[in-house]
Amino acid sequence: MCTQEFFQAQRSQLVGRLALRSLENFESILDYLLSWEVLTWEDYESVSLPGQPLSTLARRLLDIIWNKGGRSCELLFAAVEKAEEAEEQTEPLRLWSQNVASPAQDLQRHRPVIVRKIYGHVEGILDLLLERGFITKYECDEIRLPIFTSSQRARRLLDFAKVKENGVAQFLLQHVYQLPVLPAPFPHAAACQKYRAKLRATLSAQSRFLSTYDGSESLSLEDVFTENTLEIRKGGGGGPSPRGCDTVELPDIFSDRGCVNEHADTVLLVGEAGSGKSTLLQQLHRLWAAGRLFPRFLFVFPFSCRQLQSVDKPVSVRTLLFEQCCWPDEGQQEVFQYLLDHPERVLITFDGFDEFKFKFTDRETHCSPTDPTSVQSLLFNLLRGNLLKNARKVLSSRPHAVSAFLRRYVRKELGLRGFSQEAIELFMRRHHREPGLAERILRLLKATPALLGLCHVPVFSWIVSKCHRELLQRGGDSLKTSTDMYLLILRHFAMHASPGAAAWGPGLPSLRPWLPAVLRLGRLALWGLGTSSYVFSAQQLGASGVEEEDLSLGFLVPARSFSPESAAPLEFLHITLQCFFAAFYLLLGADVSASALRRLFHPHKRPGRSSARRFPVPCLRAPEPEEPEEASVAGLLRRAEPHNVQITAAFLAGLLSREHRGLLAECRGAAGPLLQKHNLVRRGLSLSLRRHFQAIPPAVPGEVKSMHAMPEFVWLIRSLYEMQDERLARKAVSKLGVGHLKVTYCHIGPAECAALAFVLKNLRQPVALQLDYNAVGDVGVEQLLPCLPVCQALYLRDNNISDLGICRLVDQALRCEQFQKLALFNNQLTDECAHSLANLLKYKQNFLALRLGNNHITAVGAKVLAEGLKGNDSLQFLGLWGNKVGDEGARALASALQDHRSLKWLSLVGNNIGSLGAQALALMLEKNVSLEELCLEENHLQDEDMCALAFQQQHYSSRCFCPPSGSGR
Repeated sequence: MCTQEFFQAQRSQLVGRLALRSLENFESILDYLLSWEVLTWEDYESVSLPGQPLSTLARRLLDIIWNKGGRSCELLFAAVEKAEEAEEQTEPLRLWSQNVASPAQDLQRHRPVIVRKIYGHVEGILDLLLERGFITKYECDEIRLPIFTSSQRARRLLDFAKVKENGVAQFLLQHVYQLPVLPAPFPHAAACQKYRAKLRATLSAQSRFLSTYDGSESLSLEDVFTENTLEIRKGGGGGPSPRGCDTVELPDIFSDRGCVNEHADTVLLVGEAGSGKSTLLQQLHRLWAAGRLFPRFLFVFPFSCRQLQSVDKPVSVRTLLFEQCCWPDEGQQEVFQYLLDHPERVLITFDGFDEFKFKFTDRETHCSPTDPTSVQSLLFNLLRGNLLKNARKVLSSRPHAVSAFLRRYVRKELGLRGFSQEAIELFMRRHHREPGLAERILRLLKATPALLGLCHVPVFSWIVSKCHRELLQRGGDSLKTSTDMYLLILRHFAMHASPGAAAWGPGLPSLRPWLPAVLRLGRLALWGLGTSSYVFSAQQLGASGVEEEDLSLGFLVPARSFSPESAAPLEFLHITLQCFFAAFYLLLGADVSASALRRLFHPHKRPGRSSARRFPVPCLRAPEPEEPEEASVAGLLRRAEPHNVQITAAFLAGLLSREHRGLLAECRGAAGPLLQKHNLVRRGLSLSLRRHFQAIPPAVPGEVKSMHAMPEFVWLIRSLYEMQDERLARKAVSKLGVGHLKVTYCHIGPAECAALAFVLKNLRQPVALQLDYNAVGDVGVEQLLPCLPVCQALYLRDNNISDLGICRLVDQALRCEQFQKLALFNNQLTDECAHSLANLLKYKQNFLALRLGNNHITAVGAKVLAEGLKGNDSLQFLGLWGNKVGDEGARALASALQDHRSLKWLSLVGNNIGSLGAQALALMLEKNVSLEELCLEENHLQDEDMCALAFQQQHYSSRCFCPPSGSGR
């Protein structure tokens, strides 16, 4: 017997069973409860409202059942079991004896089996009822609404028959009795099985080779795929988890962990260009096609947003899935109906939303899966759940294209942080299996920190792997910037495309023989950016002058598509390569004047669509007349997606660096035009930074001036670093009078750290640098060392930093007079770094604050820190919350702090401290006269421990003691 207490205890599990399965399963449960008269008709209507989230309906049902008593609770468990068994049942259910006296009650009493008998015959039954006059055309259309599945139409027909008094219930019973019982909706039909097999075979072929970076299809994805660091992102796209970086693996991306909107269907995959989003989706497709992952999905449909935007005709869900992805060889209607009836068995992936030229909006609602609409309307309504609700969707995008508006429809957001150090090593070993070769490459990387920092972005690891012979021959010391790496890959491809290519000699090979091909590709790349085109037809290639020999370079490869076209369109290997070629054309194109580059760093604002609506055309000043070709380039830059313009501008600045100007002058044949463009870009960068700094609000009275850096600031700093102009860097920050620079949630990795250090080391006054919630890592810490002398404080919360990075940081900090504060909570620190931190406390007598919360420090590390505290007379704040120092560690710290004269705040929250540790801390408080606040929440203190600590608080009324019930960390 199920008691109400037991039912209540099982509530959360029941909610999961009801809400996490399909809507069909939930409605089947309601069928059984109605047939057993557990639910009244009013109850049924309250838990079957269209459009309501399934979790809301499930909780409402549980409330109704609980109020009805123990017997109803027991029957609900039985209904859940029967509904789940019915999903797999294929044998005919037993028939029933008709009760001609009460046909409406008969319909309800046998509702589960009747639904199973008629869901495949609803259309024919409706036609028959309409012909006999039992139902009107309007009522028939209401039941046939395309938003309902075939099972839902069957239930609506039964609901209609129950309330009609014109004999429709009796007629329906007599007709239904003659029908065979259909199996539960499941793709046992031959058409569905064949389509699933075809889809698996197609995806297996499409995902077999690594096609993102290598157009030769020589890399088996199964052999070379390397796991990326995939983390759950919360709070609008960057919020932290309660304890550090909350990472997940690919099999867990559809789990409930990290869910921010249980009513949504879309998993958002966010990462910067080159972070591995497309490769991760390709691996997902490969594993599903091989039957090794995600068995819950019977059908997986992959789409590329850059190809979808080229669809210019109206499309429906049917044409999207079948014509744009994979066409069923037979039973198209049967297959499509199954997809509509069971969307929870469907997964749709959309790669590269940032390359979709249409911005997300919910202005147009489209709910019909059969009626065609524009491709953007179809995509947006799929993401919103208006179409194929409960089908899972995965959307990948760069961060800049994801608006807060889009996030309203996201179930879970995942971020790609790039390769870890271990992943870089694994990547090289999987790509180079020759004995000793991977180790030689890894030794080269470890000897060149700038190059190693770049390799945390997967696309740069690929470049290093591709160009390993050149790197091993010449070394990697000269490679610091992204531009260096892309020039390296350009030379590599060009050399291997030349007949009789040989290894590089002592000097760098000239690019002049390949300049015409590079410029033709650059012209195509620039046109593509300006028109948001990333897939090019043969006609578009011809219009840009691209020749057959240009394709032999290998930068344009066939676009991945399911379309059976004889001449597949082409695309650049990667969006960053398209931007790189566009930058090359802007510098060396004969028809591009210097003035056209002004738009890269401070574009002129011209009347847009909004002003055209507000004012008559004659009221708007006409633009200054320009040369046709210049106007064309300027127009392309104006229309291009801003983030792609920023990438292009950074490459352009890098090509104009002192190291590369000679190479480009050799290609151009004259240095004059390049010098003119160099000066213009230099002025543009300086002016943009000056405007950015001038926009900083004044300081609050009594506080230092603070600047919260935005992504545009990071881009300008990266561009300055690409240019490698020390003089310009000094000039840029000479008037930056801020005491606190906050660069949080800005996707700062090792490469960005190198750029920040390159610029910030020229500051004239100390600054507190806050880099919380980024991806700095140990290599990024090393890249920051050049600017540590100007840092008064450094905040590195949640940056996946280990002992190795901190030991290097501390070694440098001991030589920096102005460095006084260090915050390292939510990282990967252990007892191994305690000796370095103890030396920091012991030998740096102006050090004020050390925060090490939420790491992995035990009693061993606490004892070492205590030795450093004994020799320290300056520390004011010490945070060790969320570690495992225990009683031994607490006793060691208490002993070291008895005579400490400066410490004001100590946090030992959540450290497994018991009575022994508490007693030692109470004795410490007797002698220590400086400590003002002691935080001990989330430990194991007894009443007598609390009394001892409270007694010391009474003797020093200025002290604040946080008891275990508090939360003040």
